[in-house]
Amino acid sequence: MKSSLRFIHVFTLVVALLAVFEVLSPSYLLNLDGKFSDWLVKLQAEKLSADPAIVILNIDDRSLTQMESKVGRWPWPRSVYAEVVEAILQQQPKAIVFDITFNERDLDRPESDQLFNQAIKDKRNIFFPFIRSELDRAAYVGKLSDLQNQLGLIKTSRANELANGAFLLPMVIDSRQWRIGTVNFLGDADGVGRRYELYTDISGWLVPSLPARVAKDLGYKVPQRSDLVLTWLGSSNPYQRISFTDLYADIDREKPARPEQEFKDKIVIIGANASSLHDLRVTPIDSQYWGSNILATAIDNLKNQQFISTPPPWFLLSATLTAIALIYTCFLRRVNALYPGLGLALITPMVIGGAYWALSQGILLHVLIPLFFVWIYYLCLALYEYWIVHRSYQATIKEFGRYVNPHVVKEWVAREGSEHVGEKAESREITVLFSDIRGFTSLSESRTPEQIVDLLNRYFTLQVEVIFRYNGTIDKFIGDCIMAFWGAPLDNKQHALDAVKAALEMSEVLEKFKLELGDLSADFDVGIGLHSGPAVVGSIGSSERKEFTAIGDTVNLASRIEGLTKGVSRILVSKETMLQCGDTLDFASFGSYKVKGREQEVELFSPSPRKLT
Repeated sequence: MKSSLRFIHVFTLVVALLAVFEVLSPSYLLNLDGKFSDWLVKLQAEKLSADPAIVILNIDDRSLTQMESKVGRWPWPRSVYAEVVEAILQQQPKAIVFDITFNERDLDRPESDQLFNQAIKDKRNIFFPFIRSELDRAAYVGKLSDLQNQLGLIKTSRANELANGAFLLPMVIDSRQWRIGTVNFLGDADGVGRRYELYTDISGWLVPSLPARVAKDLGYKVPQRSDLVLTWLGSSNPYQRISFTDLYADIDREKPARPEQEFKDKIVIIGANASSLHDLRVTPIDSQYWGSNILATAIDNLKNQQFISTPPPWFLLSATLTAIALIYTCFLRRVNALYPGLGLALITPMVIGGAYWALSQGILLHVLIPLFFVWIYYLCLALYEYWIVHRSYQATIKEFGRYVNPHVVKEWVAREGSEHVGEKAESREITVLFSDIRGFTSLSESRTPEQIVDLLNRYFTLQVEVIFRYNGTIDKFIGDCIMAFWGAPLDNKQHALDAVKAALEMSEVLEKFKLELGDLSADFDVGIGLHSGPAVVGSIGSSERKEFTAIGDTVNLASRIEGLTKGVSRILVSKETMLQCGDTLDFASFGSYKVKGREQEVELFSPSPRKLT
């Protein structure tokens, strides 16, 4: 018991510590928890619609193919974008956001870059991306204090005036027209993009992302933090898409075929999903999600203030440790392991349902890791408890197998439970058998002690096999005497008949055994006495030592009857036993005898197998 409690204490501490580390800083279960949360997010996204005021002007495969004959192969001259921007601006959009980088000037067609700059000049609602890089990579490196105005950096109290930053900047664009932000993909440890950067802290300087810059300039509230967990909307292509080639073709038509106010008050994102451009990312919605959709989602979230928040780690950690503590208490108090298991089975779908509901309220709960640890803790303790019970069961089978047929013991244990077998003594109607060896003294004088022990062991083994075969219970061995009874621990309506049949076969086994004794067999015999009646059966004794036995007047009388067999009959049974056997066997009356401790004489009978007539 102490070792069992020690295991529970140690195991609880280990699981609790692992839960603390994994909940506070997920590592080993991150991928599993991420996939589960992604599944909930995807279910929720299917119920949400993207903002119709955000549209994507898409450079798709068809655009690359159809425009090659008009403007040449990709990358196109920047004059193409100039024409498109001018056409869109005529419809008074809320903003034009490029998801295309303009890092390198067109040295072969510088006039094209000039046309593009003229088209966007003094337009304060056109935004461009740039890439944040590492200082040791080939990129534009500059002092952040000098780039503050150009990049829209936010200076904090921790800003290092001498710090440098490395970026891929839109050098094609006149820096006076820069309204720019970063578009670095922010993937979690498992490579899935679930968040979008808002501000990147570089030595105390906050570098805005493109969605943050767009939202701030358009007057939307932008939380000043490193990133936001995205609320995904719809399916893999939630936003209205217009093929770039369709709009470009419409510009040269005398009578445009497209709606006149197609981009009125809308945020137009110019991006590309042509397969050759490989702008694909892994997200909760799809393993191949276009980058322009991610940018649009981030802007949508900021515009409509529907991004996701996550509770502090201690919230889920406290819930995890509380659940572990409750299960710990149940096992310490020896509560049936089935009950906490049923409780967990009921609570688990409620927790998952609650997480899904919380997601609809903009709260993402990472419940899989807590559920994992709680279930693992419960299952391990339940298995350990099962092992303890099984070990107790095997010990019970082994212990009581010395008294009762093992098949009977298994049925008995299955009915009573290994922890309660034989605990309480109770009055039962049984048949008691005593078998004592005659001539044992003369036998002992002619054999060594070792030979006598070996002989008795072989004799008892043969007789015990018979008793077990007839569902009897061995009470004890008293020297060269066997005490057994029928009708306990399991009920047996024909306990008297089984006991008498066992006595008859024991007599037959004795004859076979006497052949082994040779000349000494003449003095070797047994007396078997049986009586049926009520007796107290159970584990009886002190707290240190108990014995499964039967006591009472029935036992005493059976012993007295066995003592009367000498010179009368090898087997004698009482009238009570004879009457309970019915007409299955034949019985010969041997008269009535005075028995010590009884006023009335006891009528005795000798059984024999019924002869066929």
